[in-house]
Amino acid sequence: MPGPHTHTNPLPPADGAQQEHLQRVLAAVRAGIAAAGGWLPFDDYLRIVLYAPGLGYYSAGAAKFGAAGDFVTAPELSSLFGYSLARQCAEVLQEIGNSGASTAVLEFGAGSGRLALDVLTRLATLGKLPDEYLILEVSAELRERQRARIAAAPRELAARVRWLEALPAAPIHGVILANEVLDALPFKRFVLTAAGCDELGVALDAAGAPGWSARAPTPALRAALGLLPQALRAAGAGPGFESEVCPLAEGWIQGLAAVLGAGAVLLFDYGVGRRDYYHPQRSRGTLRCHYRHRAHDDPFFQPGLQDITAWVDFTRVAEAADAAGLEVAGYCTQAAFLMGAGIHEELQAAASAAAEAPTAVAVARLAAEARQLLLPEAMGENFKAMALTRGLARPLQGFQLQDLGRGL
Repeated sequence: MPGPHTHTNPLPPADGAQQEHLQRVLAAVRAGIAAAGGWLPFDDYLRIVLYAPGLGYYSAGAAKFGAAGDFVTAPELSSLFGYSLARQCAEVLQEIGNSGASTAVLEFGAGSGRLALDVLTRLATLGKLPDEYLILEVSAELRERQRARIAAAPRELAARVRWLEALPAAPIHGVILANEVLDALPFKRFVLTAAGCDELGVALDAAGAPGWSARAPTPALRAALGLLPQALRAAGAGPGFESEVCPLAEGWIQGLAAVLGAGAVLLFDYGVGRRDYYHPQRSRGTLRCHYRHRAHDDPFFQPGLQDITAWVDFTRVAEAADAAGLEVAGYCTQAAFLMGAGIHEELQAAASAAAEAPTAVAVARLAAEARQLLLPEAMGENFKAMALTRGLARPLQGFQLQDLGRGL
């Protein structure tokens, strides 16, 4: 059983408006637990606190990205990410376009819309704009932010953007993008016991607050884990070892495979292969919460007001892709991908343009952004890039400098 969570650096309390929202979320959690008979699987808890309409973290209106939010993603940190990614997209779109097919880019979870605008901007200068740029966004609040940003873009770019409510019925020929999407899918948690393993869910304590509660694993968890508990014990993990598993990953990848006619799926997220993910020394799992740029491991702290994620098991993603008929065409660190895709050329071009300004502040800022994207102690190593392809003849330039496939 997980022990009580403490915060060595106290997290900032919610203000008045946030407190009102917090109470509404807690009421929904209590109702969900009651409806489930007093115990709620953790992935169902996440569906409430992250995705419930008007209540969940991704559905409500609080700022999430940047200085006023809770965390910073690579696209929000620097346009260097989107410009470099666009170079890889251009390579795929050119090959698809040579076949005479109409081309598209489909982005999942487009955040503030900055990545979409950066990719389109660079594709325009490269002469490789897709016929359509599609955005599938589950958050109504984020969709409105995206619409406002795209509406201010040049007409040539804005006219190509279309929002979807679900995966398209017709096949996509081009690129599917997903930056930090897999880590946000609801996931299950488990703990090894002397007899096997238990599922970690959510129940109410004597004061009516949600907290951890363990029960025998459900059939869904058993199926998702397979022989993993036995393998963990054989590797030296003992009772009390906690971790996560995301059964939704397979279905999500299958959905992408069903709509990709030809082209590439480009995934970016923090994660590792299965051997590292379930290493006996990683005894508390990978669950992480983000609140006002502070990371911690308490998913019951102010539910609905904080992000809750887990690292991605890229072996599970690769297995799902293979089963769905996609080729794993590349797997490397984010740093290796960006360097292969051309971030140095983008940095040089941006620095040259900035050098014409009255001060060198812009040049220093660009260098700092590049370091955040590339350095191992920042985003460069923990974040990985994976390419899943169908019908492409050429290797992808972003994956030529490094191959971590053996770690899968």
